[in-house]
Amino acid sequence: MGLDPARDAFLYVPKSYRPDVPAPLAVLLHGAGQEAHELFDPLQPYADELGIVLVAPNSRDSSWDIRYGSFGDDVVFINKMLERVFDGVRVASKKISLCGFSDGASYALSLGLMNGDLFSHIVAFSPGFMVHPDAVGKPKIYVTHGTADRILNIDATSRQLVPKLKREGYDVQYREFDGPHTPPRAYIRDILGWMIG
Repeated sequence: MGLDPARDAFLYVPKSYRPDVPAPLAVLLHGAGQEAHELFDPLQPYADELGIVLVAPNSRDSSWDIRYGSFGDDVVFINKMLERVFDGVRVASKKISLCGFSDGASYALSLGLMNGDLFSHIVAFSPGFMVHPDAVGKPKIYVTHGTADRILNIDATSRQLVPKLKREGYDVQYREFDGPHTPPRAYIRDILGWMIG
C-alpha cells in the first residue's frame, strides 16, 4: 500500500468488486514473528470466491504493541491503513471484520472489542489472551483452537476466554479442532462465509 517502506500493509480487492456495491472487508493480523503475507496469502483465493476485500498490516515490531505493554504504534498504523482503504474502496459498513492468528488473534480480540462500533465480526484463530478495558458495541465473535496446541495451550486460553466472552453477553461461535496451533484450511472458507453472512 506504500504506507511504510519497511513494514507495509497489503490490500487485495477481489475481481468481482464493483464500486457501486459496498464490499465486505477483512482486516488480517498475523502471528508473532510472522509477516502479513503469511495470513494474507492463504485467504486470497476465498476473497475472490466470496467477494471480500482483504487488508493485512505488518506489526511495527515482531508482534503487536499490546504484547509490549500498551496500545500504541500499531493502532496508529492500522488507523492510517484503514483511512486509505476507505478512501479507495467502497466498504460495507456492517461487514467489517478483524481476524487474527495466534498473537494476532489476541490482538483482534483486544482491539476488536474496544472498537465494536467499527468491527461487526471478530475472528480469533488460536488466541492467547485479550485486553479490553473499554469495550464498545457487541461484535459477533468466532474462536477456533486446536486441542493439541503446544504453543498456546487450549485449557489456559480459549477454554477460559470463550466462557468469559459469553458471560459478558457476546454472540460467540466456538470450534475446537483435533490438531496443533494452526487451524485446518478447511475451516477458513466456512469462517469467511460466517463473517459475511
